Amino acid sequence: MLINYKDKTLNDRYKLMSQTIIPRPIAWICTEDLEGNINIAPFSYFTGLSSNPPTMIVSIGHKSDETPKDTLKNLRDSKKCTICMVDEAHLNKMHFSSKELDSSISEAELFDIETKKILEDFPPMVKDIPSAFFCELYQEIELKDSKTVPMIVEIKAQYIDEKIIKDFEKLTIDYEPVARVGKSYALLGKKIEPPKIP
Repeated sequence: MLINYKDKTLNDRYKLMSQTIIPRPIAWICTEDLEGNINIAPFSYFTGLSSNPPTMIVSIGHKSDETPKDTLKNLRDSKKCTICMVDEAHLNKMHFSSKELDSSISEAELFDIETKKILEDFPPMVKDIPSAFFCELYQEIELKDSKTVPMIVEIKAQYIDEKIIKDFEKLTIDYEPVARVGKSYALLGKKIEPPKIP
């Protein structure tokens, strides 16, 4: 079966992509507005982009009223964000925080999401998560006729919970991040070691 994306609606294209480009990592992105109010929102359209410069890319959409999501507005204004990887212990609160809220309402307060400040010049991270990236806006990309805006952010520092570091010298990390598969969530599950190349 060959599917021509020109013949498909936006919703159908999303369904096809979100169920086959998997698993997509999911993370909370913490930003602050110019008054210092914290916004915490989950995103699954994001991934690592390059290690030189160390960058990630996230696609951020708009609210139902067509205004930019708070994450997008705050990132444009402050040029900084903290990207927090989500584990199973935080799954429910992460899911609840995807609800569209008025800019005056903080997800941290409404859904009892505890945060802590690690770096003074960056938004706080969610407390007790396995890893977080402290990032600065590197580049905004314009996608013609798109309602989502790809934002490239550069990693300036990373927090790692020492409990998930298996080898400090080799920087070997092992944990179960939450991923998005279609409309569902998933854990990595079984890991397969690659064979040695002859």
